[in-house]
Amino acid sequence: MQTSDSIVIIPTYNERENIENIIRAVFGLDKIFHILVIEDGSPDGTAAIVKTLQQEFPERLFMIERKGKLGLGTAYITGFKWALEHAYEYIFEMDADFSHNPNDLPRLYKACSEEGGDVSIGSRYVSGVNVVNWPMGRVLMSYFASKYVRFITGIPVHDTTAGFVCYRRQVLETIDLDHIRFKGYAFQIEMKFTAYKCGFKIIEVPVIFINRELGTSKMNSSIFGEAIFGVIKLKVNSWFHKFPQKK
Repeated sequence: MQTSDSIVIIPTYNERENIENIIRAVFGLDKIFHILVIEDGSPDGTAAIVKTLQQEFPERLFMIERKGKLGLGTAYITGFKWALEHAYEYIFEMDADFSHNPNDLPRLYKACSEEGGDVSIGSRYVSGVNVVNWPMGRVLMSYFASKYVRFITGIPVHDTTAGFVCYRRQVLETIDLDHIRFKGYAFQIEMKFTAYKCGFKIIEVPVIFINRELGTSKMNSSIFGEAIFGVIKLKVNSWFHKFPQKK
């Protein structure tokens, strides 16, 4: 049996063009990672592909099927709870579309397992702007959204909306996952902000973000709108909330 201390959570909706390739890429790494797919009822047959691959990787590949698109945040919360129940020490978030390079997973792992991080972030903006094949308008929107979040919240993170993240299990055990409010990409901001307020150490690992080549992006302006306006509420609420502290 190929045991592992690490699991990569990959939410999917209509990712049939990418899902097999991303799974094989992760399983092709020297370090052993397990994968948990959170499948939101894709009509394109994504789940069937995963089920076929589970026969090939029965001890490394897992899937939770949900009925319909329930939001990125709820997908990750579902995955976090499953990972904690199954005793993983390092729990990763990653997209299915290769915008996050699987080869960077060991670097995020090392930042937490060897370099003292409680949270490690695959950061597009910690060493300039490392984004490939995005329209300039989207690059500017994302970059300045992260700058804005950093200014409002005071969190010392350059890429606050990043979705390529590793959490030590203690972080997810400390955060009250049932009280995470946001469902879309603002979820990423809330998780980092909450971890920071709980006293956990966050390390940014520079990565190159490459826009998807196959499939359709789920990003739109309303997602950024949630992040922009939600962060003010997040900051105000933090004045009245007592965060549990890292032990």
